[in-house]
Amino acid sequence: MSKTLGILGAGQLGLMLGDAASRLGVRTRLYDTAADACAGQRHELVVGAWDDEDRLAAFAEGCDAVTYEFENVPVAAAEFLESLAPVRPGPAALRTAQDRLRERELFAGLGIPTPAYDAVSSLEDLEAALARSPGPALLKARRLGYDGKGQALVSSTEDAPRAWAAVGRAPSLLDRFVNFKREISVLVVRSPAGEVRSYPLVDNVHRGGILRLSRAPARGVSSAAADAAEDAGAAVVDALGYIGVLAVEFFETDAGLLANEMAPRVHNSGHWTIEGAATSQFENHVRAVLGMHLGSTKPVGHSAMINLIGEVPDATRRLNEPGTHTHDYKKQPRPGRKVGHITLNSNTPDDLDAVLSRVTRVIG
Repeated sequence: MSKTLGILGAGQLGLMLGDAASRLGVRTRLYDTAADACAGQRHELVVGAWDDEDRLAAFAEGCDAVTYEFENVPVAAAEFLESLAPVRPGPAALRTAQDRLRERELFAGLGIPTPAYDAVSSLEDLEAALARSPGPALLKARRLGYDGKGQALVSSTEDAPRAWAAVGRAPSLLDRFVNFKREISVLVVRSPAGEVRSYPLVDNVHRGGILRLSRAPARGVSSAAADAAEDAGAAVVDALGYIGVLAVEFFETDAGLLANEMAPRVHNSGHWTIEGAATSQFENHVRAVLGMHLGSTKPVGHSAMINLIGEVPDATRRLNEPGTHTHDYKKQPRPGRKVGHITLNSNTPDDLDAVLSRVTRVIG
C-alpha cells in the first residue's frame, strides 16, 4: 500500500517535494492558506487557516508523516498535528529556526562559531550596542525575516531610530559585519535511525538579500573547512533529533567558517541536486521523513543553479545548451519573487563556467 506524505506549505519547495514523492510512488497532500499556491498545480491541495484544527485534522487523516516546506509555519499547528501523525522535522526544530537568537544560542552550545552579535529588544538596547561598538552592522528581526526582509543596515546611533523602525520595532539581532570571502552552505539529511549524510558544499552568491547563483561542489574549499561544515550540520541535526534535510549557511573567512543561519527544510541552495546529485535533496527528504533508506548524496559532475527572480525571461525558451534545465514554478510575476530556476550540469568546472557564461548572456 502506498504511503501518504502531508506537506505544510504549497510553494515551489512543496511542488518539488511532491514531484519527488510521486517518483517514489508516494501520495502527497499539501496544506496552505492560499488557494492559488503553485504546488496545487500538480498535487492535492487543502486550503485552510493555520489555526483551523478541524481543517488541519482533515488534512492529516491518512498521512504517514507530515513535513513542511518553509520555516514560518506556526509552531502551534505543528504541535497539534503531532498528535495525529509524526511531524518531521519536529516542532523543536521549527521553534529554534524561527528565532535567530535561539538559533545562535544553539550554535554556541554546540561550539559552532558565529558572527559577533548583540541581542536587542528596544531602541535603547540598539543605541547602547552601537555606542559600545559602532557599525557597520546589520539589524535583523529575530522572527519572520527571509530573503533580506526584516533587516536594516545601521552604522551609528544616529541611524538607530530608522533601523529600529525598519525591522518593525521587534526584538532583533545586531550582527556585526564580517570580512568574508564568500558564502557557502551545507545540506545534511538525517534518517529516523540517526544516519546522517552530507551533500558537497555549495558556493552561493546573494544580491539584495536573495540567493542568485549556487555552484556545487564549491571550489577551493579546504578539507578543514569542509569537515567543519559537515560536522556542524551533523551536530545540529543530532542535537535536535532532526529528521529530514537541513541547510546551514556560513561565511567563509580567513579564520575559518562562521555559521550565519539554518533552514529546517529543503533549501534553495540545494536545487542543483535535482539534476546534479545521485539523489536530490527533495527525494532524500521524502525518504527520511517516511523512514526509507537514504539515497547517495554524491554529485554528478559539476552543477550551477540560477534563480529566476521577478519573472521567467522569454529568453529561457531559446536555451539549447546541453545539461541545462529550466524549472518554471508557474507563479505570477512579482518583483523580488522566486518564480523559477535554471540548473546547469557539466563534466568539468571549466565546462560549467563556459556554459554558465553563455546562459547568463542569453537570459540577461
